Amino acid sequence: MTDSTSQSANVVVEHLRAWNPKAVAEVIQFRGETTVVVPRELLRGAAERCRQDAALQFNLLSDATCVDRFPIEPRFELNYHLVSIPRRDRVRLRVRLSGNDPVVDSLIPVWPGANWLEREVFDLFGIHFTGHTDLRRILLPEDWEGHPLRRDYPVEGFRDVPSTGALFRKSAP
Repeated sequence: MTDSTSQSANVVVEHLRAWNPKAVAEVIQFRGETTVVVPRELLRGAAERCRQDAALQFNLLSDATCVDRFPIEPRFELNYHLVSIPRRDRVRLRVRLSGNDPVVDSLIPVWPGANWLEREVFDLFGIHFTGHTDLRRILLPEDWEGHPLRRDYPVEGFRDVPSTGALFRKSAP
């Protein structure tokens, strides 16, 4: 007996490999969820294939998230959660990025809704998206230092402790 989730995952993997044999670096099956690890340089092409291929029809980008694996390299794992509404199927595209060069192509040309999701990842993790039309902070002020969801970000943030000056000096009786 075969699991329908693994069958649909096989369809996605087969179509991506038929498009480009190097498009699938790894396939991870865990608790009924399928993750396809894609090389950074093939992300946009793989996403376009997932959206436009009549056999796949992943017409909804439901989320984009990031994981910081510091101090492990590649440091970042960028995850795009795709849904095929007509096929009632889900898949996750994952890209691993080095901490020294956290840059990847934007998926706005494929799913315009990626705009806000990529801005959030940029703001909180510092991942840069090549070709993004409006890459700027979305949650934090423009003058905020650093990216607070990075594992090496100081718990108290990058800020100076204000001087209390003469407030707490003991005065002579």
